[in-house]
Amino acid sequence: MWAFYIGGFLGPFGGAMVTPMLPELADGLDTSLTTAAWALTAYLIPFAAIMLVSGTLAESWGRARTVRGAYVVYAVASLACALAPTAGLFLGGRALQGAANAFTSPLLVAAISAAVPRERLSRSLGWYASMQAAGQAFAPLVGGAAAAFDYRWAFVASALAAAGLAFVPPSDAAPADPGAAGTLTAWGRYKTLANRPLALACAVAFGLYLSTTGLMVLVALLGGDRFGLGPDARGLVIASFGVAGLATGRVLGRAADRFGLGRAGVTALLVFAAVTSVAGVVPAVWMLVAAVATAGAATTAARVVVNPLAVTSTPANRGGATSMTLSWQFLGSAIAPLVLLPVYHRAMSASLTVAAAGAVAAALLRTAASLRARSSA
Repeated sequence: MWAFYIGGFLGPFGGAMVTPMLPELADGLDTSLTTAAWALTAYLIPFAAIMLVSGTLAESWGRARTVRGAYVVYAVASLACALAPTAGLFLGGRALQGAANAFTSPLLVAAISAAVPRERLSRSLGWYASMQAAGQAFAPLVGGAAAAFDYRWAFVASALAAAGLAFVPPSDAAPADPGAAGTLTAWGRYKTLANRPLALACAVAFGLYLSTTGLMVLVALLGGDRFGLGPDARGLVIASFGVAGLATGRVLGRAADRFGLGRAGVTALLVFAAVTSVAGVVPAVWMLVAAVATAGAATTAARVVVNPLAVTSTPANRGGATSMTLSWQFLGSAIAPLVLLPVYHRAMSASLTVAAAGAVAAALLRTAASLRARSSA
């Protein structure tokens, strides 16, 4: 299972590691800072778009072959970024990285769901979620450290990690596995995704990431405007989000197994909403760190719940259901700044806006969990 968890770390890490190295990218590629800033967008657009279909396609092609091939492509794309002499070639490599990662993340979640007993699923996905949180949190720190020497080393390291993971892909779904979609036609696999439980899981994922990304944007702005923190200090504050998720993911997954997905997830999202509602008005940096860390743990608990809701919503197409949910998740992340920035100048309004998204996600999650319980009865 360790290879699945490392794969979960690599996805968000590869996307976010360019954030602190934008000036170095602009200098190294002899381009403007505005063009260098496209390094994140070039990764996320194909990543989110292709995930609408990647899981369903991969279930047809075979999990092992698809994930192995995606890791090889990711490694080649990373080396292309490291060696790119121009901004255009570099951004092309970033787009290829994002496209490759769209074929790993959903398949890893589907493989975990098929490999562990149902009563331990939340625990295993909790560890996966905590590794994703760690990748998201540590990417700016590692990327910044690499950029202090040469940004290219960050991409070389990513290429080596992906090449190593290509030797340990997940197994293909067994014929008896209810998640195996091999007997369905291509259109049949897509038709299985048109169901209410999956729609609710996508809505919860959208609201969850709209609120969590909104919190990260709010914290980054407040750290500089209110507390005068530099970029390195702001990065450390934001990193507490992922550190808390990494530390608590396994325990929170065990709690979800014990108390039920609905109760654990709704509680986590309500805690997130409560903490976020005051994050914009705290008077001290340590209080901001405490709020971010608590939100990080609560978000990891919610991730633990959303992933099982997705993979169990469509047993005949687990990979497709997971990739669809992840696509809506990253769509929520993409529009978060657009929702938050118009109200940022009123810190309390910004906090309440982010908290409201978490509260709505809690209500949707309660509905989804109730529907899941009725279908299992």
